[in-house]
Amino acid sequence: MTPTAAVSPVDLIISACTVLVHDDQERIGFEEDAAIVVRGGIVEAVTTTAEAADLTAAERLDARGQVALPGLINCHTHAPMVALRGLAEDLPIEEWFNDVVWPVESNLTERDVELGARLACAEMIRAGVTCFADHYFAMDAVARVVADCGMRALLGEAFFSSQGPEGLERSLEFALRHRGAADGRITTALAPHAPYTVDDTDLARTAELARTHGLPVHLHAAENRDQTETSLARHGVTPIEVLERTGILDTDLLLAHGTGIVDSDLPLLERADGRTAVATAPRGYLKFAWPDTTPVRALRDIGVDVGLATDGAASNNSLDVWESMALTSLVQKSAEGDPRRLTSRQALHHATLQSARAVGLGERAGSIAPGRRADIVLVDLTGPHTRPVHDLAATLVHSARSADVRTTIVDGRILMRDRELLTIDVPEVARELEERLPALVDRGHGRHIQRYDT
Repeated sequence: MTPTAAVSPVDLIISACTVLVHDDQERIGFEEDAAIVVRGGIVEAVTTTAEAADLTAAERLDARGQVALPGLINCHTHAPMVALRGLAEDLPIEEWFNDVVWPVESNLTERDVELGARLACAEMIRAGVTCFADHYFAMDAVARVVADCGMRALLGEAFFSSQGPEGLERSLEFALRHRGAADGRITTALAPHAPYTVDDTDLARTAELARTHGLPVHLHAAENRDQTETSLARHGVTPIEVLERTGILDTDLLLAHGTGIVDSDLPLLERADGRTAVATAPRGYLKFAWPDTTPVRALRDIGVDVGLATDGAASNNSLDVWESMALTSLVQKSAEGDPRRLTSRQALHHATLQSARAVGLGERAGSIAPGRRADIVLVDLTGPHTRPVHDLAATLVHSARSADVRTTIVDGRILMRDRELLTIDVPEVARELEERLPALVDRGHGRHIQRYDT
């Protein structure tokens, strides 16, 4: 599309780059020597460098040698848990939760959450992530960080049934109060923790409130095969069947992990009335030595979008969605026993449009096209590890790294330029967080916020 001459300057023109685009069948393609024209936080046009040369712009970026991609989306994480990175290593999930993570989380203050979120957002911006779906506690603090740093986010205040009715009430109040905040960059969800920590009554109430208020639901379910087998043994139903009978599948649902989804769950997911998506975070599954991974092919065959995620840095040690993209491709090849699944182009589709749909932004983000929000990252492919380029999709997925991201833009605003963060003071955040760590990691009190027993 060629932009028409405008009386007033456009806000930003990114020129001389290669742009990842989607055709009308959602197939991945690349346009070379392209220019992206941004006005009012929205992509006005994707045209040629020559055609954009005569336009007047408040700012221009010369991106020769770089590829412009839609900003990556971390479809499931717990951003403040960067404060726990490396604290619970080489443990089965039961010990990870019960002996370390849930005792330590009982110490969390709102300031700890805010500092962790700031450090996490800095890490994600540097890795080309423009939006994240967060599921945690003290989420007012996370909302402040998102507003300050310029990212986009789907935020939900997590709750357990052990908290009583106040847990769900806080989750709803947070979602209603912050929906549309930060100039529309914040969307919200109800956030029950999981079917094994939230009872059927609270799940049914969550579904009712979600439908009444037009809110999505973001929760963990069928995280691993052990959870599914335990649910069958104790209750005679899988975790997905619990979601079906409580009405959660009738809401717009973002389901984290799903490595325990079994064949009998697929018809339930296929006929769900709401928009159902699954977030996959393969690095954590490998680290916990789970025998299964998210059944991406089976989910795509029934029309369920699978977005890319990292989970929290306490389990994954990283918020690098770029790594998740490569690992998703590799792990699915291994799980399917077929090198043709997932291809690099399929992995890029999961990282872009499917991830956008997973967090409810399918009409606003996930592609660089007129009318979409200008959430864009520029990736430098001039390094020796990315040369030569025979297949650009394969180079992006399997050769490029998050450190190759040079510039990160959200809503047309540059949050990182040439690897320099512009909205977060990392040294100051890290200094204060280090000072607070002794009190945060103390487990001598014997408290824990919950027990893992599945």
